[in-house]
Amino acid sequence: MAALRKDDVPERFDEVAPTYDLLTNLNPGYHRHLRRSAERLGALPDGARILDLCCGTGASTDALLTVHPRARVEGLDASAGMLAEARQKPVLAGVRFHHGDATDPAAHGADGPWNAILMAYGIRNVPDPDRCLANLFSCLAPGGTLVLHEYSVADSRRARLVWDAVSYGIIVPSGLVTAPRSPIYRYLHRSVRRFDGVRALEGRLRGAGFVDVETLPMDGWQRGILHSFRARRPATNGAAPARSS
Repeated sequence: MAALRKDDVPERFDEVAPTYDLLTNLNPGYHRHLRRSAERLGALPDGARILDLCCGTGASTDALLTVHPRARVEGLDASAGMLAEARQKPVLAGVRFHHGDATDPAAHGADGPWNAILMAYGIRNVPDPDRCLANLFSCLAPGGTLVLHEYSVADSRRARLVWDAVSYGIIVPSGLVTAPRSPIYRYLHRSVRRFDGVRALEGRLRGAGFVDVETLPMDGWQRGILHSFRARRPATNGAAPARSS
């Protein structure tokens, strides 16, 4: 079977959307870690606008609403199937969801300015991460915060070994049970293995114009594997650096 391309990922998530929550609920710490990244957006004023980018079935949206109950949260995802699952959840009934490419949220109705953006398990899957980060910088209000809730194992041999063991021992076999024809869980393993190390992703954020870039850890088996990459748009209303061709 040919390797799954990033452009095909949304369609493949459509296929597994009905059983996706079943698998994530088996992951110890999954929802708690999403809430932790939501907390790491910091204190936000009443009515703050938060974009949940790559919101999937709405687990990250629920985390944001739990941590920031007075905020106005909107979600965006490229998978219509995943959004259909999110829209069925009563706890998310008041959330406005957008169907579109995370690379350019404003082009799909999720126009800013946003006080904060949470992007969970998303930057690794966009075809052009630098273009995506430049657009997110533009979408944020001056002083706004971005948190990328993302896997990164390239800088740690131990993290790579643990990720391989969990992927081959639990994630891929579980995916074969719930969605035997889908390559998405094998893609998940490969995509994490091929993604930026911590220092490389921090460099991308700084290159897009973000300041106060830092990487915050998770606990449990995902320590050193899953991280909150936090960054801020400067309070002065400057533009992002021009991208080199």
